[in-house]
Amino acid sequence: MPERPPPLLSGLTTLRVGGPARELVHATTESGLLDAVRRADADGTPLLLLAGGSNLVVGDQGFDGTVVRVETTGIDASGDDGGAVCGGVTVRVAAGEPWEPFVEHAVARGWVGVEALSGIPGSVGATPVQNVGAYGQEVADTIASVRTWDRVEGRQRTFAAADCGFGYRTSRFKQDPQRYVVIDVTFQLRTGHLSTPVRYAELARRLGIETGARAPMTEVRAAVLELRRRKGMVLDAADHDTWSAGSFFTNPVLDPDSAARLPEDAPRWTQADGTVKSSAAWLIERSGFGRGYGSSRAALSDKHTLALTNRGGAGSEDLLDLAAEIQRGVRETYGVWLAIEPVLVGCALPVPEGSAG
Repeated sequence: MPERPPPLLSGLTTLRVGGPARELVHATTESGLLDAVRRADADGTPLLLLAGGSNLVVGDQGFDGTVVRVETTGIDASGDDGGAVCGGVTVRVAAGEPWEPFVEHAVARGWVGVEALSGIPGSVGATPVQNVGAYGQEVADTIASVRTWDRVEGRQRTFAAADCGFGYRTSRFKQDPQRYVVIDVTFQLRTGHLSTPVRYAELARRLGIETGARAPMTEVRAAVLELRRRKGMVLDAADHDTWSAGSFFTNPVLDPDSAARLPEDAPRWTQADGTVKSSAAWLIERSGFGRGYGSSRAALSDKHTLALTNRGGAGSEDLLDLAAEIQRGVRETYGVWLAIEPVLVGCALPVPEGSAG
């Protein structure tokens, strides 16, 4: 009987790029997940944890090691009053649970605090790593604790939210990506029918309310899903604009002097620590990279300039060459270097010109 070809990781990522894996393990239970991790570590085998595959760029050569697909499930709530009155609920969610169905479940149950995070692809376990956020909410707002397997110490460790090192699209888990395996995430959510205060101006306008006001959670969720669809940010196999890793670049956080050098009409949001956040999308567009910029293989989305998309048949090199071109263009135009959001596996951005590497 002929050997099966190794599985291609392009079929497991939302960008649809990635070569073969030496071994693919489907971990459907916590014990299966930890056994696979411990076995790889004991053998000295390179390990890649993958769930929704929504924040990865995997190289065309693939991954010469063990890929563990995190498929654990389970949503365990305590203190839930069903949303009949304003109370609270603690919800522990397995790392492999898909994020968007969890948000749908939370809104249906009257669990408040994640409704503006509707439509985001990926798994629950990935959200604390990136401190996923959108439309004025971040998971750091509602996470109570994260239970992990520490590969260095060889034991389970649970981190309270205050110990997770959450920042803008970062955490202690992202800063040390090879060390921690997220097992489950515990959220502390209010219960009720109204959302948290809507802090994102675009969403507030869509809802017809003032920024800072609340709205029925079901309406907030519907509005967010509509906004994301218009930007190609809700997965659709028939729409190449959704063959992406979501926002490829983070909004730059600048010191006040750097922010002052931007054009007067550049978006600016002063942060609590005195730094100033600007808009990566604005900088990209004003640097000459409009929607659809690129090639027949890799291009910016036709709907949203933050998303690099696979137009069909793209490889990791196509996407990263485009990303590097945009980074150089924004730096030359505004002196701002855009950081990328996705994790690169078996590939790298081209070294910028004039860099010592």
